[in-house]
Amino acid sequence: MPRFSVIVPVFKVQGFLRECLDSVLGQSYGDFEIVAVDDCSPDGCGEILDEYAERDPRVRVLHLPENVGLGRARNAGMPLATGDFLLFLDSDDTLTPGALRAIADRLEETGDPDVLVFDYARAYWWGGTRRNVLARVLAEAPEAGFTAAEYPRILDLLMVVWNKVHRREFVERGGFTFPPGYYEDTPWTFPVLLGAGHVVALDRICLTYRQRRQGNILSTTSRKHFDIHDQYTRVFAHVDAHPELERWRAYLRHKMGEHCLDILSKPDRLPPGDKREFFHRTARLFHEHRTEEPVPAELRVLEGGYARYLAGRHGAAAGDALGRRGRRLRNAATGRVKRGWSWAYGKRPLDPHLAVYSAFSHRGPSGDPAAIHRAARDLAPHIRAVWVVREDQADRLPPDVEYVLPDSLACRRITARATFFVNNVNWPHTVPGRPGSVHIHTHQGTPLKYMGVDLLGKPGARHGFDVPQMLRRADRWDYSLVANLHSELVWDRAYPCDFTSARTGSPRNDVLVNAKPGDGAAFRLRHGIPEDHTVVLYAPTRRDHVRGGHTERFDLVRFAEELGPGHTLVVRLHPSLADGPARGAGLSELHRRGVLVDATDELHVEEVMLASDALVTDYSALMFDYANLDRPIVVHADDWRAFTASRGAYIDVTADAPGHVSRSYRELAWLFASGCWRDAESAELRAGFRGRFCAYDDGRAAERVVRTLMLGDPDVEISIPAPAASESDVLTWR
Repeated sequence: MPRFSVIVPVFKVQGFLRECLDSVLGQSYGDFEIVAVDDCSPDGCGEILDEYAERDPRVRVLHLPENVGLGRARNAGMPLATGDFLLFLDSDDTLTPGALRAIADRLEETGDPDVLVFDYARAYWWGGTRRNVLARVLAEAPEAGFTAAEYPRILDLLMVVWNKVHRREFVERGGFTFPPGYYEDTPWTFPVLLGAGHVVALDRICLTYRQRRQGNILSTTSRKHFDIHDQYTRVFAHVDAHPELERWRAYLRHKMGEHCLDILSKPDRLPPGDKREFFHRTARLFHEHRTEEPVPAELRVLEGGYARYLAGRHGAAAGDALGRRGRRLRNAATGRVKRGWSWAYGKRPLDPHLAVYSAFSHRGPSGDPAAIHRAARDLAPHIRAVWVVREDQADRLPPDVEYVLPDSLACRRITARATFFVNNVNWPHTVPGRPGSVHIHTHQGTPLKYMGVDLLGKPGARHGFDVPQMLRRADRWDYSLVANLHSELVWDRAYPCDFTSARTGSPRNDVLVNAKPGDGAAFRLRHGIPEDHTVVLYAPTRRDHVRGGHTERFDLVRFAEELGPGHTLVVRLHPSLADGPARGAGLSELHRRGVLVDATDELHVEEVMLASDALVTDYSALMFDYANLDRPIVVHADDWRAFTASRGAYIDVTADAPGHVSRSYRELAWLFASGCWRDAESAELRAGFRGRFCAYDDGRAAERVVRTLMLGDPDVEISIPAPAASESDVLTWR
């Protein structure tokens, strides 16, 4: 008996079906069966299903003689299911890599609950990806499990069947089935969740919910949307048959009212001539199931007539229009005030004792700007330091750090008079470049992938970047900090602006060059990592050719297990992925379970590097910094050709690597199992890489920046002698 039965109803999805089936068959957890139900699909779906069934015995196909609809197609597949748990997967959606393994582990951890609810992400036809906006409901759920009465917030989630797995015995005992018609998930999900004695949450994106441009049934204008009334009638009938659920009637009545009014408000759901009838049916159902509970203000419209509803809608629309006009007027007035402040303060002389810092789009003190700030506190305490920090990051600041919010009047006043500007991204256009000011651009490491004007030949990677605007902002740079000759040549080409390259080294790398035993102990202690453990840091970069920018290159659970006892796997995603779906694709859940440590939110990546004993990365610029530690590095380059084709790379990191290169997970696992990851050859490769890319990092970079660029000390050299190299030795174009 398999652990999972994945039931896939299939109708007119031949363009998506293979991707759906492959997402299941490619799971690292293999104890499952697929029960595919061909709902008399008129296209090539039936042939595709038969092809997969012939190729893989885990695929079973049921061909229905006539089309019965989504719900009843699922019903037809359930008697064929033999797994412990049922997972209903729509045939245009996909499971994320490692989803079944994560679900299986959570089920085992919680003693086989009746229902497990997992997270999902929407994948839009135009390429965007967005995580479920109510993901926090899963993250904050009781860890050991709950009932709907104990944690009613679980009912706030989308009332669908495909974000859950159900214990088959529970389903059969409850006699749960899907009705015909649209919104068939509603009379399944409410009774299931209200009747489950043990529900658990999995804070992990296990499914990608495809948002098709066309072909989405619920986005089709039709009278079939009237089915919603029948579906809620079934929900209330279930309550009538189970007196213990009577307490939920008022809640369900409110849910029904909200759901129906939402359908009525959508311009593409109901034929215009049918909207009045839909409203009256909704109001009648709302009245039939009235309770003693007060009616929420937003639902009182159902106690009046359709004319009152329309008047309210028109009034709300007019109010919105007035609100938008008011906001435009307020914004325009605020803009004039801010420009006035900027102009007024811009007429005043620069303050030679004022420096403004920012890092990573105002996320707070980190990276090179933070290292320069620390050095300036010691070497130039008379220079006042002010950070520009986003409001959502301000609570992470140390109490002694002065800050202003971006684009605030305080920020305008400060930036209008500051002499020194230190940043690792471009300042916005509101920050002036006044004569006498000093703009120090630190960058974010040694460039491996294409940057600046070189992105003009990579339209996929350039998406969302305004290169001309980027260059206009870079025109304010006075100094560009570099850690090696390669960086100097790249920045000169990628940003053809009038700046001076300062061969200072990377200030943030000072702590790596000057590292002492025990420097990473605080990170280990904070995350409960034993002192004697070998810590392997995995730091993948962003991929511009992949939806959402991130994809798991291998199974992190498997890698953590195969590292063996005495090892801890630490994962740090690219900063641009910190708030996106990538975190929900399993990382948060694995961190909670102690399988690995998620270090993505650590403000200071240098501390993470110091705590580790080896680095595994693909094409992250972190490798150039990490080389300063002279610790083993493994480059996992299983998609190097795709990466370079989409983004471009200045060097072939597979040919000039800082250590061994793996081209598959099998090779990566072998490197660690055999011990080759830290052999003499890896040390030799690392030494050559350090000589080439860490030439200016001597542990005094931050001091050098402060003394030369801020204090103007003529006795301190701004550059370090570079190793002899020609441009052809340093820079290649791929």
